[in-house]
Amino acid sequence: MQMGQTQQLIQTQKLIMTPQLKQSIKILQLNSIDLRQLVMSEFLKNPVLEIEEDIPDYSNEHRENDVNQVDWKEYWKDYYKSPVYSQRIQSINNENDYNYENIVSSTISLQDFLMEQYRLATITDRRDEIAYFIINSLNTNGYLLLTLEEIAKSNEVDLEIVEKTLSIVQSFEPSGIGARDLRECLMIQLTNKDLEHSNAYRIIDRFINELADHKFSYISKQLMITVEEVQSACDFIRTLEPKPGRAFSHTKLRYITPDAIIKKVNGEYIVILTDNNTPRLKISNTYRKLLCNSEKKNETTNYISEKLNSASWLIKSIEQRKQTIRKVIEEILERQKDFFEYGKKHLKPMTLKEIASSIDVHESTVSRATNGKYVETPLGTFELKYFFSSGVEGTCGEKISSETVKKHIKHIIEEENPKKPYSDNKIATILETKGILISRRTVAKYRSSLNIVCTSQRRRY
Repeated sequence: MQMGQTQQLIQTQKLIMTPQLKQSIKILQLNSIDLRQLVMSEFLKNPVLEIEEDIPDYSNEHRENDVNQVDWKEYWKDYYKSPVYSQRIQSINNENDYNYENIVSSTISLQDFLMEQYRLATITDRRDEIAYFIINSLNTNGYLLLTLEEIAKSNEVDLEIVEKTLSIVQSFEPSGIGARDLRECLMIQLTNKDLEHSNAYRIIDRFINELADHKFSYISKQLMITVEEVQSACDFIRTLEPKPGRAFSHTKLRYITPDAIIKKVNGEYIVILTDNNTPRLKISNTYRKLLCNSEKKNETTNYISEKLNSASWLIKSIEQRKQTIRKVIEEILERQKDFFEYGKKHLKPMTLKEIASSIDVHESTVSRATNGKYVETPLGTFELKYFFSSGVEGTCGEKISSETVKKHIKHIIEEENPKKPYSDNKIATILETKGILISRRTVAKYRSSLNIVCTSQRRRY
């Protein structure tokens, strides 16, 4: 066998991801907030980019027009090119401005709150270092993660001192703080309410696991009380706080900025892209003229040419993103007319592939255009992914959205007799009378996704 090097010409086809194509895909995936950040970043890096400003205000002129005489389909066809675009969008957004005065930011931590109570408490035998150690050993839910023996050993003190200090901490607000498990947390809260001799206290003390399993009959026999009394005690226990420290957990607030608005005007729905928060970019005429007037190429002209190409591609990608999102939303609107007219129960099954085929793009493009994007509608604000769902078959062969089926299941359970709740099999039978063919197992799956408990746990005595 001979071995050696040879040269061959082979013709192949490959998809090469250029930097520009990667950027275009990235821009399509971004929501309006992230897009603004990207635009501002590129504006600071690229000197040939400028932000369009001083757009003349023609809003008064348009207000004088009779709204009934406007051809809205034609008006909104190229609305984003209109000089009154920003004013129109701003006026719409102002209708739903957040009232920031209603947002309260808690700056005090759970540990600071408890230490402040400890400092103000009248205690004869103070053990500040032990109290500080215990308070800083609590997790975000307010539970003590360490054993008393571990605390005593770490601080080289007697176990009795740790127990006494913990009991002091457990007397603080929020009630139930410093507990080592759920049982102790609930018992502390009942003790603070002077309910040590109540049925609720006895149930928590002895039958917390049976209570979780909804074994009301067993608990009633053991405590020699009626099932109704067990149920009443259970209802009261549900009013207690299982995680007393979570009120102090600093959850990051997230406000949704819709990428589009669907409005109903004169009986017709229109789609408005809310990209007014994103600066409108243009290419600087100064650099464009400088490049055109240059007679020969040098390092400076090469740099300007590179930046001009980059800026042009960025502006083109942003415009293409607008067009794609608009086409997707308009197609969703066309296919889900019944949803917008009659409510959530009329949501139809729809797939990414169907939308992609209708607007003549790849399925992945529709996925990127809808991922993380929200639309404001007369029925509320929804993620675009909400409109894509699987479905079940109706009695007439039509497809019914899974979200619609869930709405029916929730409504059936809300209307049931609490003393004789429907089984999953019974719910499936009721749905069949409504023209929805669904198995008992699917009913159970949808019910669980709605966080609705099973029949035995819904029963009221």
